[in-house]
Amino acid sequence: MQKDKRAQILEASVHLFAERGFHATTIPMIADQAKVGAGTIYRYFENKETLVNELFQEYIEKLKQTILNNYPPEEAEIQTKFNHLFFAMVSYAEEHLQALYFIDSHSNNHCLDAKSLESYQSLLELFNSFIKEGQKERLIKPLPSYVLIVMVFGAFLGYYKFIQRGHFSATDHLMDEFKKCCWDAISLH
Repeated sequence: MQKDKRAQILEASVHLFAERGFHATTIPMIADQAKVGAGTIYRYFENKETLVNELFQEYIEKLKQTILNNYPPEEAEIQTKFNHLFFAMVSYAEEHLQALYFIDSHSNNHCLDAKSLESYQSLLELFNSFIKEGQKERLIKPLPSYVLIVMVFGAFLGYYKFIQRGHFSATDHLMDEFKKCCWDAISLH
């Protein structure tokens, strides 16, 4: 039973932090959304900072595992690896879209502890390694890795935000064209 309440708290927290941010989200709001007493939250988390750090680390780890699951072998072509990364992000977004927003909006939050920052850096390193490999093969633009990561990740988040707002509907064709645009944004032609 305790695990269910903790899971309820985490689920409520990720939604509130993603929508409202760290400072505008209060423990009573989380308790209300999770349908638990505010005191229950303190049984699992020392304070709001501890909660946000555990949440951040948990969702970063889930994203990393989604990416690493069936990652193409070293000898695979760089575009095959890009396709895997892209569709791993799609898969993650379909299950944990609010977590993507949360990760994005909290990656520079002052309350992140060393473990959270290290976890985030290890996620970025997955993308960085891919980019460096593609640059070495002269298939990816010779720009700083983080610029290229922002170009694709930012576009990816924007794509999902506009779908959520009803500006367009996701279709297989649109997703395929969007993937091509993301690849074109970072690849050398």
